[in-house]
Amino acid sequence: MIYDRILVRYGELSIKGKNRKYFKNALHKIIRRKLRGLDQLKYEVTHDRFYIILNGTAPELVTEQLDKVFGLQSYSLAARCENEIDAIKALALEIINEQPKVPTTFKVETKRSDKQFPMQSGEISRGVGAHLLINTDHLSVDVHNPDMTVFVEVRREGTFIMADHIKGLGGFPVGISGKGLLMISGGIDSPVAGYLMQKRGVEIEAIHFASPPYTSVRSKQKVLDLMEKNAHYAPVDSIDVHVVPFTELQTAIYENIPSSYTMTVMRRMMYRIAEGIAKKREILVLANGESLGQVASQTLASMYAINAVTNMPIIRPVATLDKNEIIEIAKQIDTYDISIRPYEDCCTVFVPEHPATNPSLEKCIEFEQNFDFESLVQKCIDNTEIITVRAGEIIELEDNTACPLNDLF
Repeated sequence: MIYDRILVRYGELSIKGKNRKYFKNALHKIIRRKLRGLDQLKYEVTHDRFYIILNGTAPELVTEQLDKVFGLQSYSLAARCENEIDAIKALALEIINEQPKVPTTFKVETKRSDKQFPMQSGEISRGVGAHLLINTDHLSVDVHNPDMTVFVEVRREGTFIMADHIKGLGGFPVGISGKGLLMISGGIDSPVAGYLMQKRGVEIEAIHFASPPYTSVRSKQKVLDLMEKNAHYAPVDSIDVHVVPFTELQTAIYENIPSSYTMTVMRRMMYRIAEGIAKKREILVLANGESLGQVASQTLASMYAINAVTNMPIIRPVATLDKNEIIEIAKQIDTYDISIRPYEDCCTVFVPEHPATNPSLEKCIEFEQNFDFESLVQKCIDNTEIITVRAGEIIELEDNTACPLNDLF
């Protein structure tokens, strides 16, 4: 194996000023935790570099995990040699010849941090490039759009040669920004919102509202499967899912609230419950997959009426994206096929025929006086079930059959 290490680049973390060390240490901790089963690995940290020393470990075992770590701008498979031009040329040729996909064009880029090295960066690039051309019969130089870029970094501790930069996820290490509670229904949008929250460094827990027997266990299973996908990006590879028993409160809503306002009032109750659980868990922010104007409860007027029940910040990561943009991300993170399973959740099985798209906050408050919702909200909070979902572990729930909606009325 040519490569003996992987070089990790920080990207956005590099501009964090006095907090830079804190962000980097958080990232290093997450990487080590993700790679904890690979005992041969060693780590080297410099002021601007983080090296994962492979010690015989297959690189793909490491890169598979790096692709799930936020906070990385890019990484490269790298090999080290002595600061001697013939050794640099020989190693560069070896790397070219071992590429799984044979390049036909290339260029060489050199960074010379060790100013005691007797050649300038341009001289090194030209020398290495000439050596590659002489010793291969399939290569030509293309400095604008090459199939492959050979990166040479001459540093005081040695010369490192890399083939291309592999793009990382960017963002911040998960957990660096605190904790958020993600409201997840089981549709396409909310797991994407969870992914984007994690990208900005927010560690997430999830809350799901279940209304058995009107929603089936398959709907709950779908949510757990979606959170298993999100858990791959979590710092400890797990996410706590709060499953709220919503049937009694939802039934009371439909018995006491005018049909056009049931959706708005239901969402107001969900926010009250989410806030109660967030406070118990010392969570500072709520998040959801609402996309502006997509459905009746996501108009600006609806958001205003619904948000009025809580002072907690509410983040909507996909609010300005159109559906195709959200679907594209869902496919990238492998949640799309799960989200389109045809199992109803409590937000879709009870949709009124003509929901209010411009609800009045005053009417919401007036209608809510028709029943004792405070005790029902508290009952939901007190009886919420917590399920810990772990990356790579599928929780299989026992199936049942949903009750016909007509039985509700």
